[in-house]
Amino acid sequence: MSQVILYARVSTTEQTAAHQRTQAEAAGFAIDAVVADEGVSGVSTRIADRPQGRRLFDMLRRGDVLVVRWVDRLGRDYQDVTDTIRELMRRGVIVRTVINGLVFDGATKDPMQQAVRDALIAFMSATAQAQTEATKEAQRAGIAHAKARDDAYRGRKPSYSRAQLDIVRAQLVQGVGVSAIARDTGLSRGAIYRIQEDPADAEAALARWGVR
Repeated sequence: MSQVILYARVSTTEQTAAHQRTQAEAAGFAIDAVVADEGVSGVSTRIADRPQGRRLFDMLRRGDVLVVRWVDRLGRDYQDVTDTIRELMRRGVIVRTVINGLVFDGATKDPMQQAVRDALIAFMSATAQAQTEATKEAQRAGIAHAKARDDAYRGRKPSYSRAQLDIVRAQLVQGVGVSAIARDTGLSRGAIYRIQEDPADAEAALARWGVR
């Protein structure tokens, strides 16, 4: 009997597997099991090298549905995400995302549908890597900006944590609306708009206050 498994990668204390399950169930998924890698960086660690990532591949069987919040949960960069999705499809596993409701199914035999599916895999994987690179660049710019300013003046303490900033930036790249981001993070719409307008300054504020 097929099952629906949610894979959650949790890299910060503010993110939880329970939160990701709640989001998945709110999107209409009936989750049978949750596999979660906690305290693991998706930027530096391939899914095959994560403890629960290996367990996930052992659990999945043909006909199962793997649910992830977004494709960036499945790898550290373009190649890793692409390889993971293709391997899962080869095994007969259907991959579905909570955000945007994407479906990757290797069962289709229609050449046009295959072409559209493969193009979507490439696009989503590239977007996931672009998001990672943009986050790292903003962090570098923010730290440099903070160092260039007078250390005696730190300004107002940020209303957001490192985890909240990471979530805001990731969801903005994914095209999530400001109102939805506000609900997910507990931040005001104004704070999210300020982060959107000047991500480097948002990073700099965290750096000035020593928030990691």
